[in-house]
This record gives sequence, C-alpha cells and structure tokens, in this order.
Amino acid sequence: MYANLSNASALLNQFFDRINWVGFYLMDDGELVLGPFQGLPACIRIPLGRGVCGTAAETKKSIIVSDVNAFPGHIACDAASQSEVVIPILKDGVLLGVLDIDSPELNRFTKEDQAGLEHLVEVLVKHL
Repeated sequence: MYANLSNASALLNQFFDRINWVGFYLMDDGELVLGPFQGLPACIRIPLGRGVCGTAAETKKSIIVSDVNAFPGHIACDAASQSEVVIPILKDGVLLGVLDIDSPELNRFTKEDQAGLEHLVEVLVKHL
C-alpha cells in the first residue's frame, strides 16, 4: 500500500502545477496519521473533524477550500498554503484515509480537479 501511495504522491507532485504539498493521511486508531507525501514536513496526526483533512474524513466528502485562512479550524502545517483540496479514500464505505493537496495560490483548485482526483483515488483503492 505505501509503495503505491508513495508513487502516486510523487506523480501528483511532478505533474500537478502550482502546488506546494501533496500526500496521504491514513486512518489509524480513529485519527489521521501522516503517510507518503511530497513537500515540507507536515502535521503527523490530525483528529477527525479538525481542519480540512479531518472534516473531509469525518464527512467522507471531498472538500475544496479556496482560502484556507477562512476555513474554521484550519490546521496550518505550512504557512505558505493558501488553498487546499482533500479527497477521502473509501473502500466499501470504510474510510482508509485522505488525499490532501495544498497550493500557495488562492482559488487554485477547481471542480474538474476534484473530479479527476476522485477518479485517481478510485483507481488507487483497487490496488490497496
């Protein structure tokens, strides 16, 4: 599993423009724990319901945040991040984790980005 997620984060980092962090948080003991990523060191543990990642995990719904500073309870792992997209990773309705991508630009992510990332996660889940 880690090998596939490591390669996925490396590919996204290489080919997704205008981002400063991409990676995975995986469920462990009821919270999100840092998994494979590309970028600066990140928060190691995120409780469900906290920040963008924790909210997406708790609701099991993708979230695009155009301005992270306006998101209630945002966790600032990197002060340079201005916008974010988080995609939950679900297998048979069970939350495995989230894909998290940050950008130093406001309004960086679109619904098309979200749809493409959701499709990527669906493909990844088949190999986890």
